[in-house]
Amino acid sequence: MVGCVLAECAPSKRGLFAVTNSVKLPVVPSADAPFPYGGLFVLATAVFMSVTAEMMPTGLLPEMSADLGVSEGQIGLLVTLFAVAVVVTAVPLTALTRRFSRHSLIVAVLITVAVSSVLSALAPNYELLAVARVLGGTAHGLFWAIVGVYSAHLVPRHHIARAVAITTGGGTLAFVLGVPIATVVGHAFGWRVPFAAIGVLALCAAVLIAKLLPRVDAPAPDARSAASRNTKQRDASVPGVALLCAVVAILMVGHYAMYTYVTPYLIGRMGVPGANVGGLLFVYGVAGAVGLLLAGFVFSARPTFGVGIGLVVTGASVVVLSVWAANPFLAIPAFAVWGAAFGVIPALMQARLLHVASPAIRDTANAYYSTSFNIGIAGGALLGSVLLGAFGLESLPLGYLVLLVVAGALLWVSVIVAHRRHAATLA
Repeated sequence: MVGCVLAECAPSKRGLFAVTNSVKLPVVPSADAPFPYGGLFVLATAVFMSVTAEMMPTGLLPEMSADLGVSEGQIGLLVTLFAVAVVVTAVPLTALTRRFSRHSLIVAVLITVAVSSVLSALAPNYELLAVARVLGGTAHGLFWAIVGVYSAHLVPRHHIARAVAITTGGGTLAFVLGVPIATVVGHAFGWRVPFAAIGVLALCAAVLIAKLLPRVDAPAPDARSAASRNTKQRDASVPGVALLCAVVAILMVGHYAMYTYVTPYLIGRMGVPGANVGGLLFVYGVAGAVGLLLAGFVFSARPTFGVGIGLVVTGASVVVLSVWAANPFLAIPAFAVWGAAFGVIPALMQARLLHVASPAIRDTANAYYSTSFNIGIAGGALLGSVLLGAFGLESLPLGYLVLLVVAGALLWVSVIVAHRRHAATLA
């Protein structure tokens, strides 16, 4: 069982946009229920498609720049546009679609991701490509507001970290396989081919989810409205959620200030031939998968400790990339370590969020988490563009390090706030 009656797990026959009249969220599975690997792997497939669609420009900056006649910085801003669309639309769309079946929404947003990717492949100029990216970002924001909570509903509370790690593993796999393969294919056949391919694959993922994913309905409108009113009035978990969202936003600004322009950094600072960039991105992604395994099976019981370790090791690896970029014997291992260390962080941060947020505000908290994540992506791509234009490639890791320190300090504050809240509850 995955927390709902078998009849309810079947795909809805009321249509894609059927409005649910469930009176409550699915029942939490019992502690001895089988772990729902199948459903979680289906969700991970959807995450893979969505994240690959989001991040493909980072590996194709030179090709897209040359074909469209714009600078690499402008291509990097396509990542910003995508993320800004998430920031602007994720929370409002989550509220507007609160009565719709979560199952139907995931199918709908994946179809929209597919349409966006195909339109990107067909775009004759930069402006129309930007419009297609905004459409994809709008779908992506709603998708991330749903998918983390969906996985949490399929397992008991003590398995949330593992469930989230498996689901977000699709995102890591996007960096392991999706972006590197797209980069190699784009180098060989042109940047439009991987965009078209992701469009077709995202549509296939939507069909797979429509057939296989267990149902999770939203609460009834009256119950959701009451929960919202109660949350605004007295939910004690809001400060902790807000602090974690701030940590995520700042951390992602630093990360994507450098990662968005990783291809120029590899070529310009580390001296990597353009033909080898895809291979190094593959190494980075594999290392990120190792980090995700550590998150799910080593640090799942202590997510905050795991995040702290990830921050420290990420900082150390970025220092090496900054100081010894021209030394391949140091820089390439540091690049892989960066991937592994950072791979630990996102799943554990989301798991911590789902632990900190009360059940009444989980959907809303996850929407704000997604918004914060994408504020970081948008701000990071923009900051990286500014730093790149004003100070050159060598400034990217320095900006990253400053923001890592700020994020670590805020994480420490969030732990103190959580401990005080827990102590007040026991008092």
